[in-house]
Amino acid sequence: MLHSRVTRTRRLALIGLAGALALSACASERDQGSGSDANTLVFGAAGAPKNFDPVFNDDGESFRPMRQMYETLVAYKPGSADLEPGLATEWEPSADGKTWTFKLREGVKFHDGTDFNAEAVCFNFDRWHNMPGEAAQSQMIYYGDVFEGFAENKGDATGDPVYKSCEAKDEHTAVLHLNKAKGAFPDAFGLTSLSMSSPDALKKHNADEVTQSGDSFSYPAYANEHPTGTGPYKFESYDKSAKTITLTRNEDYWGEKARLEKIVFRVIEDENTRKQDMISGQIDGYDLPNPADYQALRDAGAQVMVRPVFNILYLGINQANTPELKDVRVRKAIEYAINKEQLAKNQLPEGAEARDQFVPEETDGYTDEVEKHEYDVEEAKRLLKEAGAEDLTLKFYVPTEVSRPYMPNPVDIAGAVSDDLKAAGIDVEMVQRPWNGGFKDDVQKAGKHDIHLLGWTGDYGDAGNFVGTFFGREKAEFGFNDREVFKALSDADSKVDDEEQKQAYEKAAVTISEYVPAVPLTSSPPAIVVGGDIQGLVPSPLTDERFAPVHKGES
Repeated sequence: MLHSRVTRTRRLALIGLAGALALSACASERDQGSGSDANTLVFGAAGAPKNFDPVFNDDGESFRPMRQMYETLVAYKPGSADLEPGLATEWEPSADGKTWTFKLREGVKFHDGTDFNAEAVCFNFDRWHNMPGEAAQSQMIYYGDVFEGFAENKGDATGDPVYKSCEAKDEHTAVLHLNKAKGAFPDAFGLTSLSMSSPDALKKHNADEVTQSGDSFSYPAYANEHPTGTGPYKFESYDKSAKTITLTRNEDYWGEKARLEKIVFRVIEDENTRKQDMISGQIDGYDLPNPADYQALRDAGAQVMVRPVFNILYLGINQANTPELKDVRVRKAIEYAINKEQLAKNQLPEGAEARDQFVPEETDGYTDEVEKHEYDVEEAKRLLKEAGAEDLTLKFYVPTEVSRPYMPNPVDIAGAVSDDLKAAGIDVEMVQRPWNGGFKDDVQKAGKHDIHLLGWTGDYGDAGNFVGTFFGREKAEFGFNDREVFKALSDADSKVDDEEQKQAYEKAAVTISEYVPAVPLTSSPPAIVVGGDIQGLVPSPLTDERFAPVHKGES
């Protein structure tokens, strides 16, 4: 039996499919030049990948090439957050949700020619669970969040982890045993971080030898030179001097082979340069074009594919450094002070909407019963006065050198938020830090900020992927330790029944809205742009685009 939660993310599937069909129809009418031959796709990447071992990554620029090389047990249907078979053709939980049985595809091989089977599945899960060293564990962001720790917990992980053991019942049946039920499953089994790697390649190339020096990490040969999955494309090279990643078609792929012979990801940090290279035909596509450039790109013959909305931009609040922020009246005042409607209208792409909670409207767990703090400057001032915080000054950390689906222009957005806060009597000291050059470490690890700008694009159609990821345990980013919030989310995450989980997340959403650990701001429809001759690309609300069906010219 193929077990898949039915959620309101069906709406995303319909929107995505309709958009893909419309864009495919338009593509033949356009004549966008290409910077590559008919058998190669050149895609402009906004940044360099961290490495190519899925479990050590958590950012889109790293995931994009890996999604072409690796596969997961379950997959997300193109253009949606719904599930479909991946390397497993069927999956079934036990009644208590503590055992998952996977029926695996037959005839699948890794890129090194070794067999994909139940032993390989168990090897991967055991590898993650038994990962040695705090340095390596600290880099396993997604695994740590989903499985709540390791065999030997390091850092802030406490209690029993979710994973217990894995059994290869026969060559094509893997049985996963858990210490406790996890409501995020089966959806979370499709995370790119949980992709299957070749056990032989992992062992041969010392995959677990991650070392740390200060704030820097070094990764072994597997992650940098020998990534080995089962996907339709294989790793050929990463030329750091030329800033290019080259993948070649896997001629032994188990399914329908990729249409193109090669994919080249060319790292182009500057957004305007990506646009100009797209218009001049030097690249075939890039992600997250500036909304102000949509028309110029279309006029040049490109297809601007706007994805369904499945993200959230928020103003994070760190309660650890400034005593006033421990007072919920102050946190509510901050939310009352921000004009979210104007922010969405003036600073975000067309179609952006103000948000009053962290769960997207299309996902089970969203509820109209949350406590709302709509724009009201006078109420913000009143609460600040009542809390004795009229002279409040906050360090506002803002990322630079980055464009995210939920946050195309961080500095401009932060400027608008700062103006609103100042109008309510809150002084703001803006601290700008490069995204990969200090911001994430300062905010998410060191907690140096008072408030910060950040967001999230959903990885799968489950409320816990949003609120659980943010507020499910104590984090430096938010600096609070409220057991009521943690318990509400833990209770929701433990529900196996779909309706019970939906109700539990709705209850948790209300608790979060009353506590205000952060301020939900907006959600935006991000875009991906490709040449007029590109066919077969389906925009994903999860930014989970797969390039195997992509080709050039007529279908």
